[in-house]
Amino acid sequence: MRNIKLTIEYDGTAFQGWQVQPGNRRTVQGVIEKALHKIFKQKIRLIGSGRTDSGVHARGQVANFKISSDMPCDEIVRALNANIPEDVAILEAREVADDFHAQYSVKSKTYRYTILNRPARSALDRYTSLHYFHKLNVSVMKEEAKALIGKKDFKSFTASDPSKKQDNTTRTVKSIVIKKSKDGVTVDITADGFLYKMVRNIIGTLLAVGSGQLLKGSVKLILKKKDRSFAHDTAKAHGLCLMKVEY
Repeated sequence: MRNIKLTIEYDGTAFQGWQVQPGNRRTVQGVIEKALHKIFKQKIRLIGSGRTDSGVHARGQVANFKISSDMPCDEIVRALNANIPEDVAILEAREVADDFHAQYSVKSKTYRYTILNRPARSALDRYTSLHYFHKLNVSVMKEEAKALIGKKDFKSFTASDPSKKQDNTTRTVKSIVIKKSKDGVTVDITADGFLYKMVRNIIGTLLAVGSGQLLKGSVKLILKKKDRSFAHDTAKAHGLCLMKVEY
């Protein structure tokens, strides 16, 4: 059997997330598995690096599957792209070691959250950025984000996941890079793993601090509380994009 690694890009707007769900809900995993079945005439299980929620996008999602076919990787890319909808694209297919597992072999992931910070909304970027019209103090956001770097208990920044019990809420955030542009702000967060809605809860709190709704020092205090009720609102899904998965 060959182990094939895919790099995948998708616009999450019209999907109910990555993972296959009961019923006829449209998911990224579902449309790719359907295409694999059509191409290879057998049911193939696609393993993703992790689940993205409804509305969340990806530029560098990774998945793997196993096949006995000798179809070259470049032909796999062409065949898949010919059989999946236009809001998904297979960027690369590569044969990897048999023990490679898209989920369990992950060393780190990087997510980007894009904020449009101006009075007027965007007609073109409305599905890929959050329109936030309150003026943001990016220097304060950067200073507050420092409290999140390192191995921490992120219980205050997770939401209850109905699909599984969450016992361990400790994760290691390797970096948070906040950049200001003419019309907005991007926040790139790299960690060894993420809890359910962790990035969006962090972003919601950083926005509250940056806009003055929360005081300086709030992020450090919220971490210590280990209680979700102390963090701010969850940022909307459409501003979030999975950029890169490292192995």
